[in-house]
Amino acid sequence: MAAPSASAISKLHPQASADETTLAKLGYKQEFRREFTPLEVAGLAFSFFGVVPSIASVLFYAISNGGPVAMVWGWVFACPFIMCTGLALAELASAAPTSGGLYYWTYSLASPRCRNFLSWIVGYSNTIEMITGVASVNWACAIQITAAISIASSGQTYTTTNQQLYGIYAALSLSQAVLVSFGTKVLARLQRLFTLVNACLCFIIIIALPIATPPDYRNTANFALGGFANLAGWPSGFAFILSLMAPLYTIGGYDASVHMSEEASNAAMAIPWAIVGSIAVSAVIGCGVNISLAFCMGTDVGSVFNSPIGQPMAQILFNSLGQQKALALWCLVIIAEYMVASNCLLVGSRQTFAFARDGALPFSRYLYRINRYTGTPVNTVWFEIICSLAIGLLSFVSTQAIDAVFTIAITASYIAYITPITNRFVFQNDFKPGPFYLGKLSFPVSVIAVVWMVFMIFVFFFPATPQTTAQEMNYTVVVLGGFMFLAISWYYLPVYGGVHWYTGPISNYTPAIRGGNKDEDSILERKDHGADIYVSAVDV
Repeated sequence: MAAPSASAISKLHPQASADETTLAKLGYKQEFRREFTPLEVAGLAFSFFGVVPSIASVLFYAISNGGPVAMVWGWVFACPFIMCTGLALAELASAAPTSGGLYYWTYSLASPRCRNFLSWIVGYSNTIEMITGVASVNWACAIQITAAISIASSGQTYTTTNQQLYGIYAALSLSQAVLVSFGTKVLARLQRLFTLVNACLCFIIIIALPIATPPDYRNTANFALGGFANLAGWPSGFAFILSLMAPLYTIGGYDASVHMSEEASNAAMAIPWAIVGSIAVSAVIGCGVNISLAFCMGTDVGSVFNSPIGQPMAQILFNSLGQQKALALWCLVIIAEYMVASNCLLVGSRQTFAFARDGALPFSRYLYRINRYTGTPVNTVWFEIICSLAIGLLSFVSTQAIDAVFTIAITASYIAYITPITNRFVFQNDFKPGPFYLGKLSFPVSVIAVVWMVFMIFVFFFPATPQTTAQEMNYTVVVLGGFMFLAISWYYLPVYGGVHWYTGPISNYTPAIRGGNKDEDSILERKDHGADIYVSAVDV
């Protein structure tokens, strides 16, 4: 895709901002309103992680595979690797701040012989990451709602059926689709509230929980920082590695802010710093949350893991705060989780919009539309929700099947991250860094990130326990493998497959067409199929 020259941009849009000029150099016209300030982009990245509600969602991975040691030291161990991945992506985001992000960078940096295929694979991996991300957070939120009912009930023995859980899940999903269909300005301002709620929740757990916990449940430093509990049955060393699912899921989806690039001001700096800053803040605060929980969980790790409430963190809060206060705090966790899911949907809809803009998804003509009233891609919002509702049907297969959405989200994201980071150094390309650049550290940081992600992908294919059945197996490889098999099959499908027509990112930067019978919602002004495209430095 040949990017237009600066003079051409000036003639077409004499008042274009620096961000619009940058986007035009990458081959795209400005279609969204840039309502997100740098602070709101950082807030979105932080609230996308949702430290406390996300830890609550996956705490069972850490408790069953190491207990306090896994909670505290597993977090500390994983965070440097998470930061390396974030830094590697931040450099790419600074060089080419576009909503397409990962698949765009992959195409730009790969060899002409394989860039179409690699871009296709990364785009679909990124899409399934976003869909399963929405599904996993909403499923966690549905379980947390039933846990709240358990806390409120006498004896904390409330049980629910899969049908009831799916009903809650569907209600959450549909309400979020309505919320995320609002205009960009509303969504940008909401990030302030989302950030405040998530930050307050973190400090309540870190400060108030230890103060309120009765002496019977307060642990010594020796137990909180050195107690190891292996409830899953794997060898202790491998169990600790499996526990890393907790920090990797909590501080995951580093590309969230990338997909908001076309709605952010000063994107070439705001996006990379949002990635790095949100990881750093979440790493520190998350460590504090885990330490607080380890000191306040009591010594009976098994009873916390097998809690009748159904959520280890909810049981810890119940033991420390009593019924009423625990219920109030847990409701705040649910609200924060709902906010995380809303941001997952927001980010996912932008990624889907970008991929449809380049014609790679089924029904791209209908997905690549901006609603004339809200100025947002409403069609892709509902597309994401419909897909996530379909993913939620895994709950009727088994608990392990629906739990796989957590590892699928991470594994799919790692496939999408590894490829452009690797392409930058493996293939000959015209990469020119943006204003965020690591210099000589770029290569070692990228190597660490890629090796780490490759290793963890294989780890996430293992089941929760060594003794497993067909229903209790890890469905990550089945669901993700099946999805990618379909994507590859469609690419190579005779006559109709993507190999015959997909040529990577397509420029849509053309003068506005006025008059005639043009569909006002459709944005299918595409040019320059098959021309070269390069990631280059931007002007800010």
